[in-house]
Amino acid sequence: MNEENKKKVINRRQFLSYSALGLAGLTILPSWSIEGLRIAPSDRVVLGFLGLGRQALSDFSGFAACPGVQVAACCDVDSMKITRFQKRVAAWQKSKGMNERCDGYEFYEDLLNRKDIDAIEVVTPDHWHALMTIHACQAGKDVYCQKPLAYTITEGLEMVKAVRNNKRVLQVGSQQRSSKEFQKAIELVQAGAIGHIEKIYARVGEPPVALDLPEEVVPANLNFNQWMGPLNDPKIHYHPDLCPPISLNPEKEETLWGAWRWYRETGNGYTADWGAHMFDIAQAAIGMDGSGPVEYIPKGYNGAQYATMKYTNGIVMTEQPYLDDNDSAQGIKFIGTKGWIEVARGYLACSDASKVPAELAGERPLTPAQQEAKRAETAAQRSRQSEKNRGQALQHEISSPHMQDFIDCVRSRENPIAPVEVGCSTNTLCCIANISLELGRPVKCDPATLSFGKDKDATAHRLYYYQYRNPYSLY
Repeated sequence: MNEENKKKVINRRQFLSYSALGLAGLTILPSWSIEGLRIAPSDRVVLGFLGLGRQALSDFSGFAACPGVQVAACCDVDSMKITRFQKRVAAWQKSKGMNERCDGYEFYEDLLNRKDIDAIEVVTPDHWHALMTIHACQAGKDVYCQKPLAYTITEGLEMVKAVRNNKRVLQVGSQQRSSKEFQKAIELVQAGAIGHIEKIYARVGEPPVALDLPEEVVPANLNFNQWMGPLNDPKIHYHPDLCPPISLNPEKEETLWGAWRWYRETGNGYTADWGAHMFDIAQAAIGMDGSGPVEYIPKGYNGAQYATMKYTNGIVMTEQPYLDDNDSAQGIKFIGTKGWIEVARGYLACSDASKVPAELAGERPLTPAQQEAKRAETAAQRSRQSEKNRGQALQHEISSPHMQDFIDCVRSRENPIAPVEVGCSTNTLCCIANISLELGRPVKCDPATLSFGKDKDATAHRLYYYQYRNPYSLY
């Protein structure tokens, strides 16, 4: 990074000062229900969606169940996905007696120019998160940004500045923060239920690999140049795995998640994709929101079996299985001087079973074979559900606590449960973990100043600062 750009990047002490509550005001159990209340027109929150893949469809269902929400516009570089999203929104609007209209755009700037839109969701590939969020804040919009917050460390820091300087609300889509089993795990750890924490096993999955997909012809309905946006690597070219195609007639959904996540040139692998969930909860539980490890040791260094992160308080976190018989299950195990706690989606266990409420215990994560059988059963059920039934089913959705928390904060102007600073610190951890792996050696970092001392290679790494391709600029 040149000297001019270095001056523009805020350091970690500045980053902490931007938090309106200094992160101390975050609640473990946010109030998110609005039951029996009629939402006045002045309290309506009008949303626009940037990115319309399968994650956007899922998130739309959550927002659609939040009282007082309207969806007025959407944007994607794939015209078929715009049409699909508009059909889903129209079915929901009709079921609620709303005006059936959701305008579609190819370029996100056109959507941000809309004065009637209060907030947007950024649910694009990670390399677009920073620019879209910053420009949305400058346009006076609040933002729900899918995780991980950004592709690089510098982008995350600039997003913090944009949110705070423009007095915006930003919720990171790390929805486990709003899930009761994770909230209880955090509560138990912080209450000393298992004594002093010594180790954390946080299973997230494999790091990114080099892009090895063959180039294919870009379909007419896709603006791949716009999909690329600020990415600046000549090795990147179109392949349908990067932008999973759909069909409208006959209707056919994506058959996989966008594979851009798994490649170094376009994403940060499971390290960030699931690290934004599991590392995030681990840091919340041990009081490290807004901070991070001081040393990162990559898998394979001196025979290390797992990536390892060390904190100033002596806690060591490793990216390793937390279940003895299921090394692929994402989840966390806190190991303390008086016992242990395991937590994953829909599952909570403790060495002292009396500390886990029965309604939160859930079921132990499935093995890969069990997961595959369940996925096949679910896919068969979905294929039997008609478009009409999908629209009607939205009437019976239960509001997502995480999305409702965001909508509540858009109204109240308070910090949500996963504000931009939280997303930034977790994203920074994930990026440095990948930096240490690519350098093939430990990396030490001062989380207060986000400096690497005399380690010039870490400071110069693309995951710290990434030079956008022309004409895009982060500043």
